[in-house]
Amino acid sequence: MTSNNTTHHIKLDSSILPPVLIVEFLLGLPGNAMALWVFGKKMKSWRVNVMFLFNLVLSDVLLILGLPFRIDSYLRDETWIFGDAWCRINLFMLAVNRSASIAFMTAVAFDRYFKVVHPHHVINHMNLKQATLIACFIWGVVIGLRTPLLANNLLSNTSHCRSFSESPSLGIRLHYAVFIFEFFVPLILLVFCSVRIACILHSRRMDKGKRGQKAIRTVLIIVGVFIFCFSPSVATVFIGLYLKSLGKDVSNPENLMSQWFQISLAFTYLNSALDPVIYCFSSSIFRNALKRTINRTGFLQLQLSRRDSMQSGND
Repeated sequence: MTSNNTTHHIKLDSSILPPVLIVEFLLGLPGNAMALWVFGKKMKSWRVNVMFLFNLVLSDVLLILGLPFRIDSYLRDETWIFGDAWCRINLFMLAVNRSASIAFMTAVAFDRYFKVVHPHHVINHMNLKQATLIACFIWGVVIGLRTPLLANNLLSNTSHCRSFSESPSLGIRLHYAVFIFEFFVPLILLVFCSVRIACILHSRRMDKGKRGQKAIRTVLIIVGVFIFCFSPSVATVFIGLYLKSLGKDVSNPENLMSQWFQISLAFTYLNSALDPVIYCFSSSIFRNALKRTINRTGFLQLQLSRRDSMQSGND
């Protein structure tokens, strides 16, 4: 009976994750490739929030590049065939994507917060060079906090490439702490920004106007994507810690709780496919550039002409 249960547990994430991650990869690759093209070739002017959004795209590229190797691993029942060095680099890229995505989503929300709540604040007069320096600082902090993943052996004797183990080193314990810290602190900040923006716009009776609704909608979309993508993995960590406090083993790869944590990471990876939605709602410059790019392909004209021909036929 135990053997059968173990086999079932091993195959749980290996059967669920590959098709899910393949879909996320197929959605995220063209979406972020288009975003990079628009940012790099079609943007006529850059603002502070555009700089933060561009770096959000760069963080998603790290995920897109690393995701096929995770898919291959799950297709092989989590057997990693690419060696210890690439295991470290792969997990490092995925972790940096998570941290950088959270950081730049929070930066976009704060940019919107200061423009609405404190319109005369000095931060609103930040130039592009200063925004670039802030972005570089964020990358420096993110990479520094995730460096322990490069300095530790993450490939187990059973060829599982994972960032958690039975007896983690000090650096990996720091990785665990960052994993939790970078969720709750930005969540509090994002909720604060949302509430303050809504309250200020309501007090000014601007919440019904187009600009007011756009400001509220932008931050709410960021909060929604943040919670949807990052909360499942954190929730499974706390459930796992609770079970461990009861004396139950939750770190063994064959354990069901460990399998559910792997599955919850699919929500984290989904952020790369959903981030283009944030680009469109957060920046009219990006949205207009994207419209111009699509219009030049003739796709919209083709769709409109088909619709007109169908309507004339019905008439």
